[in-house]
Amino acid sequence: MSRESHRRGHTLPPHRLPHLPEQKSAAQSPPARPERFNSAPADTVERALLTCCRSLRWAHRLVEHRPYPDLDALLAAADEAAYDLTPADLAEALAGESLTLLPDGAYSAAHTALSAAHAAYESRFGHVFVICLDDFAPEEALDQVLAGIRSRLANDPEEERVLAAEELRRLARGRLTRLANMFETDRDGGGDGCAAGMGEEPGIAETHGFRAAR
Repeated sequence: MSRESHRRGHTLPPHRLPHLPEQKSAAQSPPARPERFNSAPADTVERALLTCCRSLRWAHRLVEHRPYPDLDALLAAADEAAYDLTPADLAEALAGESLTLLPDGAYSAAHTALSAAHAAYESRFGHVFVICLDDFAPEEALDQVLAGIRSRLANDPEEERVLAAEELRRLARGRLTRLANMFETDRDGGGDGCAAGMGEEPGIAETHGFRAAR
């Protein structure tokens, strides 16, 4: 992992960050070339990227390396930037994550078990449990999260840090794919519409699988 020094600005407080998007297993057809992502203003793209991974260093790096010839190149750059996150960068990104969005009806039934599991995980590792559910059907989300938390609670902190970083990378990759599609399919603002409302503070934070009221 690269430990190159990087000049960073102030970390954005959670209430000033755009909300993170929900995971979706159904993938849209990727754009042939992320034209609007490449040409949109840097601050617009950076703020949009923070909905994929809440590391300022990660977002800065993807903005600075534009233009990208295609989506594969963008995703490869995102992976490389994720692999190069320092422990402090990773902590910043994990601090911006929240609970996962479950299918309707599942959260109430599983509230006690999930609350206990999440509390035990956060007490042990100091951040929320992150897991990428893009490859699973919605009805499998609850079982995957509960099984994941319970199995990973046995990890030592360093082992779990590596696993959490990998899940965060996979989450960012899926979110970035959907973000690139949003930029290219926005008909009204050359991608600016993708960032519209991202500075708002929704009552519900939608992330990688559960729903948590703020």
